[in-house]
Amino acid sequence: MINSPEHALSVLAVPAFNDNYLWLIHDGKQAAVVDPGDAKPILEALKANNLNLCAILLTHHHADHTGGVPELLQHFAVPVFGPRNEAITTITEPLAGNEVAVVAELGLQLTVVDVPGHTKGHIAYVRQRGDANGAPWLFCGDTLFAGGCGRLFEGTPGQMADSLAKLAALPDDTLVYCAHEYTLSNLRFASAVEPGNLALRERVAVDTEKRRQDLPTVPSTIKLEKATNPFLRYREPAILSSLKVAGKLGHDASPVEAFAALRMWKNHF
Repeated sequence: MINSPEHALSVLAVPAFNDNYLWLIHDGKQAAVVDPGDAKPILEALKANNLNLCAILLTHHHADHTGGVPELLQHFAVPVFGPRNEAITTITEPLAGNEVAVVAELGLQLTVVDVPGHTKGHIAYVRQRGDANGAPWLFCGDTLFAGGCGRLFEGTPGQMADSLAKLAALPDDTLVYCAHEYTLSNLRFASAVEPGNLALRERVAVDTEKRRQDLPTVPSTIKLEKATNPFLRYREPAILSSLKVAGKLGHDASPVEAFAALRMWKNHF
């Protein structure tokens, strides 16, 4: 039975490793964790905020997103939601696109989106707009980053481009909770490939100041990503021109070839 109204929920960022963010969705009493790569900071955050863990949500199989699950399960007997098409032995609730993860203790429903590219079975979770007309939430793992996207370890450029298009189609005010603090590095690359983008220049200034104050640059929004993220803007003439001038792309290349060239350039930037 769902007891808590969705609009009572909030999201807490829990830093881990060098640049990961683990996300706690909570109502002040119960909490669900997204991609707990390390158990220790989650256990500490739960204790510090007097929260009880009621669910684990995974986006893909990489260890920095799943490594803390076994230890958390030693402390809490909770369901583990995760991608049906990835081999993660701790998953008890396998999910694929258009299915819904229901965390009853939080009154939380998350729609699943298939987003292959970084890994073959990667999924994302979307909380639709709440009763209080709050912004939707997107937990996208390593698919969409603030100012960038994940490396193509298992999928193809076409898959990643399609996955990003699904996320870009979400409402503009959707809050993007990605899993890493890669923003300034991503924006340096974005500035190199689209130097005339005024929205990008403003974003660089804002996010540089946030990091100077040791504040996270995430969540961002879908609107901001569409205005500044080159991996959502790879069809823009200025970016295509930069690719061609740099010798990364031929003149008759397809959009997918442009996306692939952009991702390869970022790999070696």
